[in-house]
Amino acid sequence: AMALCLKQVFNKDKTFRPRKKFEPGTQRFELYKKAQASLKSGLDLRAVVQLPPGESINDWIAVHVVDFFNRINLIYGTMSEYCTERSCPIMSGGLRYEYRWQDDSKYKKPTKLSAPQYMCMLMDWIEMLINNEDIFPTRIGVPFPKQFQQVCTKILTRLFRVFVHVYIHHFDSIINMGAEAHVNTCYKHFYYFIREFSLIDHRELEPLKEMTERICH
Repeated sequence: AMALCLKQVFNKDKTFRPRKKFEPGTQRFELYKKAQASLKSGLDLRAVVQLPPGESINDWIAVHVVDFFNRINLIYGTMSEYCTERSCPIMSGGLRYEYRWQDDSKYKKPTKLSAPQYMCMLMDWIEMLINNEDIFPTRIGVPFPKQFQQVCTKILTRLFRVFVHVYIHHFDSIINMGAEAHVNTCYKHFYYFIREFSLIDHRELEPLKEMTERICH
């Protein structure tokens, strides 16, 4: 059942929280369809992430940030029964990397949280941002804010940490669920995208460096 659930990552029928949708008929919906079609066509993922000619980079980034949020949220959702307060009392990626949570409301200073708490805060925080019309405008003709790419960098950097935690602490569960190929494909797609547009500081990528070199050569 779990592996079946993960297969939904690619056909998008199920998710673990309300999903941000693109309105049919909008420019971004068309871009989303174009991106999905390329993904399903079996094209090289490096080619899939490139900005289509004549398209706005911010629209392209917006479509991908929302899509990665949906996919990674689903991947974590399928793993969440293995990621508990007891198994993962600290949000970490092995012994060398610990991630603390900070936002502008509840946690004003970087705060130690368990992995499940961190994930919950993270998904709520991203959902709030992508549903904020001032940051991710959906109306035609409404421009993106100046800090749009900065906000996306922050979102993607934190989503990368979900991969770090899942790969380092829950890889056995991924294999047991028969989900390794799905998670790897999602990771490769994400990795090529953030590299194509230099959206995450390379130091953040360090925890998965060896694995990345192996699967994203």
